[in-house]
Amino acid sequence: MSLDQTGLRACVTGQTVSVLDTAQESISLLQRFAQAGLRSLIATPLRVEDSMSGLLLAARREPQDFSSGEGEFLRQLSEHVALAAHHASLYAKLQQAYDDLHQSQQVVMQQERLRALGQMASGIVHDINNAISPITLYVESLLASETTLSARTREYLITVQQAAQGVAHTMARLREFYRQPVGAPETLPVDLNQVVLQVVELTRAKWRDEPQHLGVTITVHTALQEEGLPPILGVESELREALINLIFNAVDAMPQGGNLTLQTRAIPTAVVVEVIDTGIGMDETTRQRCLEPFYTTKDARGTGLGLAMVYGVTERHAAQLIIESAVGQGTTVRLLFPIALSPGKMHDQPEDVAESTHSLHILVVDDDPLLRRLLQDVLQTEGHVVTVAEGGRMGLEALRVARERQEPFDMVITDLGMPEMDGREVARRVKHAAPDTAVVLLTGWGQAMQQEEALPPHVDLLLSKPPALRGLREALRTVIRPTGRRADYGNN
Repeated sequence: MSLDQTGLRACVTGQTVSVLDTAQESISLLQRFAQAGLRSLIATPLRVEDSMSGLLLAARREPQDFSSGEGEFLRQLSEHVALAAHHASLYAKLQQAYDDLHQSQQVVMQQERLRALGQMASGIVHDINNAISPITLYVESLLASETTLSARTREYLITVQQAAQGVAHTMARLREFYRQPVGAPETLPVDLNQVVLQVVELTRAKWRDEPQHLGVTITVHTALQEEGLPPILGVESELREALINLIFNAVDAMPQGGNLTLQTRAIPTAVVVEVIDTGIGMDETTRQRCLEPFYTTKDARGTGLGLAMVYGVTERHAAQLIIESAVGQGTTVRLLFPIALSPGKMHDQPEDVAESTHSLHILVVDDDPLLRRLLQDVLQTEGHVVTVAEGGRMGLEALRVARERQEPFDMVITDLGMPEMDGREVARRVKHAAPDTAVVLLTGWGQAMQQEEALPPHVDLLLSKPPALRGLREALRTVIRPTGRRADYGNN
């Protein structure tokens, strides 16, 4: 109802409207007052400067029951009420602005914290990639070349390989704390049953050994749909990491022990994975906030990033994340992944076949003795002649001696960060002395440089640490012609 329909239009201009007898008025609003037994009415505007926010209405039972003095009192009262309401509105807006500023400050502080973590992580990633390189290459070489391994030994080696790959993937994602990745990782068909079994094995120390040490028993059950479970399209290492985080959270939620169940099933539109615990559960407030970054109920024991990471994985896989929980009744985390392929197509993936490469003369330059030995062992097993040098200067000396003997190197594999002379300078001098020698830069910062398309000059190929046997083979095939002759790269 507009003011024109109330008979109080004059209030807009700041006037006080006095109705002597509502029963004598034809306007519906005033008739309602009369029907309620209110015969006298005074309406004064609530105005601050030129803005009206409402009306102050005063009514009495008898007609003509307001004196002129009471009307003036109500007019002055309305001014004070309007001013108080205006101040209350300003205070609410100021409080909202303060809250917004505080929240923005927290976001900035978190971003700065992430940036600092990312900068520190850069060096940590490099060192850890160096440390796990022997694991990945030696295990892969054993699995590829040793035909006498027992089934149990092969199974253990595959578990070690998967764990090392998970570490490498985690190291790569540390950069995401302060820099968004460029491009998406390759997605492949994934059997979630296999991922669940791998995760149960990889987390055994968390759900069995540590609790038993404290006198607590946690029993893990798997209920996997064996027949007709279709694959999903995803990044296997990310899926493993997400399930590992869910298992760790579930174990932390059962300090007195309990049951942990992982189950899979197919529904018409998705493959469902559930992680169910019988732990302490969450109240509704915690359940609604548990996906927020840095929100944790574990005090100093938690980072508040575990479930946020799981949510990120589900988003990248176009999946749905559902959390059901109640205090004292445990928690169920349900992940629903879109179906990618029919089960039969899982076996159509091309296998990694080791193509034969002509025996090459390769120089490995790295200041880490373990990495030098690793690359020498693996490349020699592949049939190549390998010379190692513990730094840039020794590498260039080996290059000079080889050329004088008319036994030039087909390829130089060099680390990036080395004392006295880094890999960029090694590559430049190699190309200056031997333009037709291929140069491969092997570095713990390889993934970051690849994402940033920062291939250094004089480098023909960039490989990340930890190197994979498949990656080394591909490097040899990429930079060396299939006939075994060196590719003519010219003066890069």
